[in-house]
Amino acid sequence: MSIKPIKTEIDYRMTLKRLEEIFDAAVGTPESDEADILGLLVDAYEKKHFPIDAPDPIEAIKIRMQEMNLKQVDLIDELGGKNRVSEILGRKRKLTVEMIRKLTIKLNLPSGLLINDYQLSR
Repeated sequence: MSIKPIKTEIDYRMTLKRLEEIFDAAVGTPESDEADILGLLVDAYEKKHFPIDAPDPIEAIKIRMQEMNLKQVDLIDELGGKNRVSEILGRKRKLTVEMIRKLTIKLNLPSGLLINDYQLSR
């Protein structure tokens, strides 16, 4: 097993190819250990070179609603009425601190994600 850091796109592609070859190795084998290490190297390289930004607060709310099979009506208590829910999710109105507190509990989202700024629609 010869493992080295991933420094270039070529290194990255070669590592992915090798990882694909040994991906299904039996646990406890040298190939399995190599796959674990290569996976960590690939993950570090991808985080550095292909970062994924966190969604804005409204997108985060919509994603979590979908994950929890919630409808807009399910957020009435947290956002203050049917029209207010539509305004918030339609980006016509900003979230308030009180709404963020309630959504943090209801949707189990970090408040730090919900306090980020976002654009209102026109």
